[in-house]
Amino acid sequence: MTNVPNISTQLCEFVSKTRYEDIPTHVIHEAKRSLLNYFAVCLAAVRDDTVGKALELYLSLSSDRQAVVIGRGVKTDILNAAALNCMAANVFDFDDTHIPTIIHPSAPVAAALFALAAHQKMSGMEFLLSFVLGVDLECRIGRSISPGHYSKGWHITSTCGVFGSGAACGKAIGLSEKQLIWMLGNASAQACGLVETLGTMAKSLSVANAAKNGLLSALLAKNNFNGPQFPLEGERGFLKVFSDRVDFNILTQGLAAQWELLNNTYKPYPCGVVLNPVIEACLCIFNEIQSKKLDLQEVQTIELRGHPLLKQRTDRPHISTGRESQVSAQHAVGIVLSKGQAGLHEFSDSAQGDTFAKWLGSKVHFVDDSQMQVEGAQVCLRFKDQSEIRMRVENAKGSLKNPLTDKDLENKLITLFSTNFERPNNHNPEKLIQQIWSFESLDNVTELLF
Repeated sequence: MTNVPNISTQLCEFVSKTRYEDIPTHVIHEAKRSLLNYFAVCLAAVRDDTVGKALELYLSLSSDRQAVVIGRGVKTDILNAAALNCMAANVFDFDDTHIPTIIHPSAPVAAALFALAAHQKMSGMEFLLSFVLGVDLECRIGRSISPGHYSKGWHITSTCGVFGSGAACGKAIGLSEKQLIWMLGNASAQACGLVETLGTMAKSLSVANAAKNGLLSALLAKNNFNGPQFPLEGERGFLKVFSDRVDFNILTQGLAAQWELLNNTYKPYPCGVVLNPVIEACLCIFNEIQSKKLDLQEVQTIELRGHPLLKQRTDRPHISTGRESQVSAQHAVGIVLSKGQAGLHEFSDSAQGDTFAKWLGSKVHFVDDSQMQVEGAQVCLRFKDQSEIRMRVENAKGSLKNPLTDKDLENKLITLFSTNFERPNNHNPEKLIQQIWSFESLDNVTELLF
């Protein structure tokens, strides 16, 4: 290794030595916001077929019944519980998003920690500390290899999430600095996930493995299952293998001063985050069309102007499933302009088959604008009479500069809870919300799981 600092050691020393008291209050608050969103999206997936198919098989292979599969009323072993709960949190693409990496950080870290807590009692403070550190590590790794990593076709939540779940679980079980380095080696050997799988059930498999394999990496390291000395920065380590251009400074710059969790955002719509400004613009255009009584059948072209990542991730004109619709700009534009809504139903199997929405989507073309931020977009409808409706959104709802409020997140949890559970029952969203806001007072975090 030439002129490269020992990144793995520095990061593991940081994880090992950081205490709960070292985490600023506003960072702890953001961790709670992340957990509110985590539970909301987990509960939204209670009846999802992708998770259901995986659950059926995983239960048949389960070694015991120790850990809760959230909202499903069943238990499985801790590795499979980590996988299934991570899968549930991400399956609708409704989970949180770290800017600028576009990692969905909470799903792999929270799912792994809750599974571990069924095996080893964990307090709210222990969980929050481990959670913050896991998110910080996975997002720093993601930032150091962005944007080239994703451009090469790696699914960054899967490839980097395994390090976040591993670090969080490693902290929770008290790994030494040497064992934490081994954990990174174990995790690096299991880092995988391909962009090609987006819109299919296979995407959920690699996301699930980020939680499962991170937990396994930490447990193996606890048993002195060793790994390389330089798992991240080595000549054939994770960073250099998975990216052609690595920013090593990002990995350690501002440790304990700049917390990646503060760059986390939460989605108001169940789809790829780059579609948020497009949807917001289309909702505004829908209202204008309704008020002016314009005829959408007179639309000639629909121009989407945005950051190049918008076209790269969402130019999917030919879809056949609800999963694919979550990452299709053509579908999002067509369904929102025709229905004026953007909820779970609008990104379902039935909605993707809407004939008029497909026709509108066929009018879409992209204009790349590298000067625009990922959180912004412009939508322009041109009609046959040459008139236009243009709407530009600079900072979509849910972005860093226009974040969902605490109340927004509470309402998101209540709404998604209510889609799957009838009241009254043994659990209610208001109680869960109260427990999350007072998370540090919990003696055992598994009290939240059902």
